[in-house]
Amino acid sequence: MAANITGEVEKLIKSTVEECGVSLWDVEFVKEGPTRYLRITIDKEEGIDIEDCERVHRAIDPLLDEADPIDVNYNLEVTSPGIERVLRKPEHILACLGEKVDVSLYAKIDDRRTFTGVLESYDAEAKSFVLLTEQGGITLPLEKVSKMRTKFDF
Repeated sequence: MAANITGEVEKLIKSTVEECGVSLWDVEFVKEGPTRYLRITIDKEEGIDIEDCERVHRAIDPLLDEADPIDVNYNLEVTSPGIERVLRKPEHILACLGEKVDVSLYAKIDDRRTFTGVLESYDAEAKSFVLLTEQGGITLPLEKVSKMRTKFDF
């Protein structure tokens, strides 16, 4: 259900978000406690501020009200991906090549479930990416990743 909703919402709002001068990073429909959230994550090269979030919220709210793609109550949230952003899609990986990331896997590869390294490359055909770790390069299939996020050393 959530995948269908997010895909439909993404198609519905993408051009409007871009008209606001930002890019659409991600769409999530999640339940946290008793509350459901439609979380729209936006980005731009110079970073997102509260005015960007407000502008996008005001622009997409009427579209969502009119199309009514979600048949349950939810809160609309427009946010930035943050400095340690979650990478879910191939385009996220491509946008973050050269950056340091933490990767958690569903099952062990080379006797490990977690890796930290620099995103070296992404192979769209194989749906895998190369991570340069302290131990060397390792190729990880995207389907085995439970969570990946950029890592900022404070």
